[in-house]
Amino acid sequence: MWAANTATRRDDRARPASGPDTEGAAAISKALTALLADMFALYVKTTRTSHWHMSDARFQDYHLLLDEQSSEILAATDLIAERLRKIGGTTLRSIGQIARLKRAPDDDTVGTQRMLAELLADNQRLARNLSSAHSFCDACRDIASASLIEDRIDEAKQRVRLLAGTPAMRARAIVTELRRRRGRQL
Repeated sequence: MWAANTATRRDDRARPASGPDTEGAAAISKALTALLADMFALYVKTTRTSHWHMSDARFQDYHLLLDEQSSEILAATDLIAERLRKIGGTTLRSIGQIARLKRAPDDDTVGTQRMLAELLADNQRLARNLSSAHSFCDACRDIASASLIEDRIDEAKQRVRLLAGTPAMRARAIVTELRRRRGRQL
């Protein structure tokens, strides 16, 4: 009796308590890997491309904002990779794989306002991709992955709010609205 119970417990440990079945795990792994590629691409864009090329009277503020955001994104990649491994998936293996799987377009944008607008759009796209993956994990009854993704959605939305609230983006929104209104008057 004791040996049978031990075997059952070993089998239970092999499958995560809140994990999906084998078929669901493979599909969730694919979704998490795509999210991981999106986040690495955003990390590089946030920390290096925009961070290195910001120039504005508010350079120091933007520099600190992007430092904070990049740290948050990098920490999230580790959490997602660990979850991927826990459900039996494999993590990213190369920069080429990241380039193939990421869903944000590459952009060699320069200029503070344009870089902030691009980061804003990328974070909005990431929030949508995270929401889609969250719904999928819910449908597969993978509570742990869904919970992990929920926190990443909150972080992405916070980055969107912070980026949208920068003086450069507020000025851009005002100009866009004025152009839109002017267009109606013509």
